[in-house]
Amino acid sequence: MIHPAPRMAISAPLLAPPGSYRSAGIHTYIQHSLQHLPEADPALHLTLFAAHPPAELPPAIEVQRPRWNTDRPALRILWEQVALPAAARRAQADVLHATAFVAPLARSCPTVVTIYDVSFALFPQFFRGFNQTYLRVGTRWSARHAQRIITISDCARRDVHRLYGVPLDRITLAYPGVDETLKRADPHRVQEFRRLKNLPDKFLLCLGTLEPRKNLSLLVRAFAQLKRECVDAVLVLAGGIGWLADELLATIEACGVKDSVLLPGYVAAEEKALWYTAATAFVFPSLYEGFGMPPLEAMACGTLVVTSNAASLPEVVGEAGLMLAPDDVQGWAAALKRLWTDAAYRAELADRSVRQAQRFTWQATSCQIAQAYRDVLAHH
Repeated sequence: MIHPAPRMAISAPLLAPPGSYRSAGIHTYIQHSLQHLPEADPALHLTLFAAHPPAELPPAIEVQRPRWNTDRPALRILWEQVALPAAARRAQADVLHATAFVAPLARSCPTVVTIYDVSFALFPQFFRGFNQTYLRVGTRWSARHAQRIITISDCARRDVHRLYGVPLDRITLAYPGVDETLKRADPHRVQEFRRLKNLPDKFLLCLGTLEPRKNLSLLVRAFAQLKRECVDAVLVLAGGIGWLADELLATIEACGVKDSVLLPGYVAAEEKALWYTAATAFVFPSLYEGFGMPPLEAMACGTLVVTSNAASLPEVVGEAGLMLAPDDVQGWAAALKRLWTDAAYRAELADRSVRQAQRFTWQATSCQIAQAYRDVLAHH
C-alpha cells in the first residue's frame, strides 16, 4: 500500500518584499531554512502561505498567496486567526507550522510554532501597545498548545520553558546558519565600495534595525568617549529605522558626535559582505537577542566582533570575539579604543571569527526543522 506524503502547511506572513527593513532576522531565517527544507526530508509535501515568497524558492514547495493584504499588521493578525485555518484545511495539512510566534486559535491539525525570542515579554517597554499585547498573549497560548516549539538558540529555548512552562523535550533547537555567499570580499571591490559610499579607511560598524533593544544609545555614549581620544574615529549605524528610534537620534545629538556617526539606512543583502569586510570591527551591544544574525554574518566575513554578553550572544560568538556587559559604558569605551588602535589584536580575533561562523549552516537548520515535523507526525 502506498502512503500519501505527509502534508506540511507553512505560514510565513513575515517574509518581506525585497528592500524592506522587515527583511531582517526573521525574514532571513525563514527564507534560508525554506531553501534547504525539501532536501532535508524529500518525503514531505510542503505548502507555503506567504504574500512575498522568496524569489529562488525550491520548486518542490507549493506557494499559496493570501488574498488579504497581510503587510498591514491588523489584517495579518486577522488572516492568521481567521483565514489561515481554513486555508490549511483546504490544503489537507497534517501539520501546520506557524513561523512567527503565534498559531491560530482554531486548528484542524497539530501545530509547530517558531518562537525566535521573548523580548516582548522581557522588555515590553520597547514594543507598541497592541503589538506587544498580541505577541505576549498569543505566544503564551501558542507555546502551551502547540505540539512542538522551535527556537533559534538555547537561551530562547530556556526562556520559553521558564516563562510558559513548556517541557524542554518539546522544544527543538534549530540554530540559524550563515549564507555561503557571506565571506571576506575582494579588496578591490571593497575599495570601490568605500569610494561609492564615501567611507573612511577605518570605521566601527553596527548593523541591524535601529530600535531600543539594540542598546545603541549606550554604544553612542561609549563612542563619544573614544572620539575624545581618537579624533578620526567613525561609527556607522546601518539598518532600517525601527520603532522608538528618537532616543538614539537625540543621544547622537547630545553627545556631539553627529558628524562622526553615519546612518546609511537599510543594507541590501548583496551589500552585506562589503560592509562587514570594510569595517575595522563589528560592534553589537544588544540587550537581548533570540540569536543575533549580524555578529554571525560579520564573523563569516572575517571581521572582529564585539557584543554584549547578554542572552544568546555568547552562543553565537563563543571564544571568537569580545563580550562586555550591556550596561558598562566605560568598559565599552575602553574596548572600542583597543579595537581602534591595536591592529595585531584585531587580526588575532578576526582569525577565530571565520572558524566560529563555519559551525552554523542552513542545511543543519532545515534538518532540525524537518525533524520537528517528523516528531509531531510520529506522535499525532
